[in-house]
Amino acid sequence: MKIPVLGIDFDALTMAEAAEAAEAMLSAGQGGTIVTANPEILLRCRSDAAYAAAVNGADLVFPDGIGCVYASRILGTPLPERVTGADLTPLLLKTLSERGGSVFLYGARPGVAERAAFNLRRRYPGLRIAGTENGYISREDGLLRRLEETRPDLLLLGLGAPKQELWMDAHRHSLRCVMIGVGGLLDVFAGDVQRAPEVWRKAGLEWLYRLTRQPRRFTRMVRLPGILLLAAAERLGAKKRPPKGPGSASG
Repeated sequence: MKIPVLGIDFDALTMAEAAEAAEAMLSAGQGGTIVTANPEILLRCRSDAAYAAAVNGADLVFPDGIGCVYASRILGTPLPERVTGADLTPLLLKTLSERGGSVFLYGARPGVAERAAFNLRRRYPGLRIAGTENGYISREDGLLRRLEETRPDLLLLGLGAPKQELWMDAHRHSLRCVMIGVGGLLDVFAGDVQRAPEVWRKAGLEWLYRLTRQPRRFTRMVRLPGILLLAAAERLGAKKRPPKGPGSASG
């Protein structure tokens, strides 16, 4: 079931259900796209119709941010819980490692994907690394050829928003791999960035932990509570609109 939140249609699934749906896509072998949309992505979609179409066009769209969940509650159509790319991706990698599947890492600064691949090999012994590429290449012809030749089961895109979602939308019909935008997760896999401790994540405060570690993110974070105000305004507007009925005037 899809639940609309400020223009984005989220899949109303728990983490366990989301993993099951994504793993089914991997098993089918027909490819597919997964977007984990945080509040910043949601806000951008409101001002960028092409980007919103790319996000809503994904096969699975999950709320990667407690702000999206809170906004859904304000609107009266609550999403079950956060489904972050940082939590979902390891579940998919574990599944692939158990069946001898493969993953391709594309994104981040030069050297990051290679270090991430090294660590993932150690963490998931059965996982095959189909290839790696940094996110700063000037031409993608060679990359696309490699993807067609290696045919990975899963492609992790660490290009950041909006590039990774637009990239997936542009190539979803030509590539047969399941694609998921993972933002800065390749840096985490590489060991360059530390995720928030579990207690912070369970409390929905991962954004605050990142802010304490990266104060430069403040100018981005300060805009995010805006989605709660937008949700409240939309809910209030819906309550003020008169209900439609048999006696409503037409024309």
